[in-house]
Amino acid sequence: MTTLAPNNPDSIYAFTVKDAKGNDVDLNIYRGKVMLIVNVASKCGMTNSNYTELNQLYEKYKDQGLEILAFPCNQFGEEEPGSNVEISEFVCTRFRSEFPIFDKIEVNGDNASPLYKYLKLGKWGIFRDDIQCNFAKFLVSKDGQVVHRYYPTTSPLSLEYDIKKLLE
Repeated sequence: MTTLAPNNPDSIYAFTVKDAKGNDVDLNIYRGKVMLIVNVASKCGMTNSNYTELNQLYEKYKDQGLEILAFPCNQFGEEEPGSNVEISEFVCTRFRSEFPIFDKIEVNGDNASPLYKYLKLGKWGIFRDDIQCNFAKFLVSKDGQVVHRYYPTTSPLSLEYDIKKLLE
C-alpha cells in the first residue's frame, strides 16, 4: 500500500510506495525526471498495445530522463488477479519491460492508494475523480507536478510530444 507523507503534499516526491517485492521506494529518487505513472493489468484487452508502446517510450527516452512507474490494479474486471511475483514475471518475461513495477494497489474508492488520490486531485474536467479503467496515465513534470492525465484508451506513443516538451 502506498503511504502519504505528513501534511498536504506539494508534489509526488512526498510519497513513499512499495515496489513489487514489498520494499519502500521514496519517490524522491525520481526528482528531476519526467514520470509517466500508469495503472496496469495483465489480462486487459489493452495490455499488449500499452505494454508494447510503454516499452518503446521507455527505451527511447529513459536516457533523457523518462521514468515509467507501473502500478498493477485489479479493480477493473479482475484483470490483474496475480500476485506481485506473478505480475512481475509476466511483464518481464512476456514484454521484457525494464521500467519498475510496483505493489498492486487500488486506484478508486475508500482503499485507493494515497498516491492515486493525490494524482486525481487535478481539475480534470470530464475525467472527474475516478479512474475509468486499466492504463489510465498521468504525466508528471521534473518538479513532481502532475501536468496531464490521459484516458486509458490513449496510446502511449501519442504522448511523445508532451513527454519531449517536459524533457527539454
